[in-house]
Amino acid sequence: MKKLISILSIVFTLISLQLLPKVKADKQTNQPVIISEKEYDITGDNKNEKIRLIGKPYEEDRDYLKDIYIHIKSESGKTKTIPLESGTKASLKVVDLNRDGIKDLFANVLTGEKGSDTINYLFSLKDFVRVDLTVPDPLVIDSQFLNDFKAKLTIKENGQSFVFDLKDRKKFYKKLGLYYKGKINEPTELMVNSFNTLKPARLDDGDIGLKGVQKITGIASSDTIAYVESSWGYEDGVWKLIRSKVKTAGKES
Repeated sequence: MKKLISILSIVFTLISLQLLPKVKADKQTNQPVIISEKEYDITGDNKNEKIRLIGKPYEEDRDYLKDIYIHIKSESGKTKTIPLESGTKASLKVVDLNRDGIKDLFANVLTGEKGSDTINYLFSLKDFVRVDLTVPDPLVIDSQFLNDFKAKLTIKENGQSFVFDLKDRKKFYKKLGLYYKGKINEPTELMVNSFNTLKPARLDDGDIGLKGVQKITGIASSDTIAYVESSWGYEDGVWKLIRSKVKTAGKES
């Protein structure tokens, strides 16, 4: 009996030793990972700072980043950490958006799967002091379905209106009870998303600004009706709408 126990003890020890590396590796799966790493002068001292975008995944879901933050280290050893919201993906661009001659930090975090909204950030680190420059708010858009399988949207910021012909979705809308004999059953708004994308882009005046895209959908997230693009420039400490454009079914308005 003692011999059997001794043999079992040895087997158990060998199995435990084999499992140790795997357990250690599993514990490391939720360690912080460097998403991107850059070197730029973002303080205006003519010396490059080391800039890292870092994310820490959840243990249960490797595709979701629990902690996302920007870490900055100066040549003299000073450090600063900027926390961001959690999400599935994150990116960081270093670009002068407030037009002061010093590059800023523009970051965005994707909140869910591809095509979902993004949370966007813009920071100045001039003199190693963090200033939140904010980003423009999404366009405020009024929208509604109309009779005869049409829809209309109006952009509040500039008063532009657009009407869409949705007769190619007639069967779908009738089946769901949205229309009866071409008449809308009850007042129904379209779904206007926040920014699906917001990114630096060169404006008509040659300066760098931001370009955003908002998706407009009908009665489901897959029922895409249009995309509204907006261009923004930073002037006198505020974001100003330069122009807007609506794209639908390969056409532009």
